[in-house]
Amino acid sequence: MRAVLQRVLSASVEIERQETRPIGPGLVVFLGVLKGDTPSLAKLLAEKITGLRVFSDQDDKLNLSLSDTGAEVLAISNFTLGTDCRKGRRPSFDMAAPPEEARALYQLFVQELQALGVRVTTGEFGAYMRVTAENDGPVTLILDTEKLGKRPMNT
Repeated sequence: MRAVLQRVLSASVEIERQETRPIGPGLVVFLGVLKGDTPSLAKLLAEKITGLRVFSDQDDKLNLSLSDTGAEVLAISNFTLGTDCRKGRRPSFDMAAPPEEARALYQLFVQELQALGVRVTTGEFGAYMRVTAENDGPVTLILDTEKLGKRPMNT
């Protein structure tokens, strides 16, 4: 799994140019599910994100987590995080998990965040979405379960 996290003052997702779902201060999490990802990786990633100290304390140091602050998450499924851009100019999506597998793991990831006490707003899996974010910092992080030593490298 790959996740891009952006700390935000506020964010929203507009789904199919109709419904808008907003959050206040927190994280926008773009989640890509890759071939070979498992339910245990969804749980691991949810735990990692919940505990990351990416929010400022009273001394303006990054010492507080989602758990400490009660900040929200806007979770957006994003299959384009499963791209390989090493060859040519057109990205290959061969590393991305098949849609039904990816949907199940995305939903499990959201459930795991909620079970850890995080308030989560979601996009719509497979839908056209417009994400608006007021970045804070900016603080942007990339997490890859491969880099956490939990997933064999896809080639």
